[in-house]
Amino acid sequence: MSSKPLLTRFAITRPAYEIDQAAGLQWLAAAHAEAEAARAGAGFDKAAFTDKIARVIERCACPPSKIGRRGHSVRDITSGAAWSDNELYDLPLHPHGSGSATRTRLYAEIVDRYFAEAYAGETQPPDDLIHVTCTGYASPSGGQKLVAARGWPTRVTHAYHMGCYAAVPAVRLAAGALATAARRVDIVHTELCSLHLDPTDHRLEQLVVQSLFADGMIRYAMVPDHGGPGLRVLALHEQLLPDTTDAMGWLVANWGMQMTLSREVPDRIAGAIRGFVIDLYRRAGLDLGAMERSVFAVHPGGPKIIDRVREVLELSEAQVEISRAVLFDHGNMSSATLPHIWQRMLDDRAIARGALIPSLAFGPGLTMCGALLEKR
Repeated sequence: MSSKPLLTRFAITRPAYEIDQAAGLQWLAAAHAEAEAARAGAGFDKAAFTDKIARVIERCACPPSKIGRRGHSVRDITSGAAWSDNELYDLPLHPHGSGSATRTRLYAEIVDRYFAEAYAGETQPPDDLIHVTCTGYASPSGGQKLVAARGWPTRVTHAYHMGCYAAVPAVRLAAGALATAARRVDIVHTELCSLHLDPTDHRLEQLVVQSLFADGMIRYAMVPDHGGPGLRVLALHEQLLPDTTDAMGWLVANWGMQMTLSREVPDRIAGAIRGFVIDLYRRAGLDLGAMERSVFAVHPGGPKIIDRVREVLELSEAQVEISRAVLFDHGNMSSATLPHIWQRMLDDRAIARGALIPSLAFGPGLTMCGALLEKR
């Protein structure tokens, strides 16, 4: 990059509802049992099935020792209300949960409200606004509705359907806008993963996915480097791994969106990560010796992703502890996760100015994305 823009003005909005992981896994087991009972009809032993699925979840799901709490934008998962009172997961009537039309409507309502509230006190509009999501699509988007309602001259760009790595391409798009005379580009992530559960799908990979993902909303800005606090963008890198297109997928289905996830993903990432990071540092004119003053922002697709990256790059636990902490505090929030880690690193006084922050994220493709940042 010829110029070195700055990421700043981070603002997190937590979902309306939160549940601790132990209670969330109990709810998940109950939901799968309720859905199966609705499909099986009279004579089904729901208590026995609940015990069975709970044992499977205990064996394969992300445990409370790795994720403490997760946020959700629908009350169904946290209210304790009767299933028939749920807005989305009325499982006796709809064992799969409501269809994609209802999920899309809920997504649009929640996101429209988020944009209106997040920008309620904003008097200076951004030149550009980049809306990032893979968990819902409505046109016009919440970002477009905001700009139209406020009468702003802001250009709106949609960075959709990339999954967990999307923050890095969004930063690249923002840098391009700055190169065409923009003075401030806002990047806004709205990921509502809790809209995409199908409790009739009892496969192990789906139970793993359903135990990991959570909702997350965050916005931040890219501006020219003004010498103030922020994260200076030194280099960006992106690579598709060969022969991995079947390892991860994210498809629109009849009942929300469905993820496919191979257990080989951590190992496939581990096999390519060292060369990828070497290239990322080289793009900033640095070598791997600079890793000694680096704190890594690793997208926590799950605990094993962090483990394998740490192992291959020979990092200390201190170099990945914030990535683990964000996973524990919030779960995997898809594309919103990496910006949550950035915000925490920017606010952490233990991370000195001048520290390098190699940021790594992964998603369908398999796609590996990286950003080398410097704390200012």
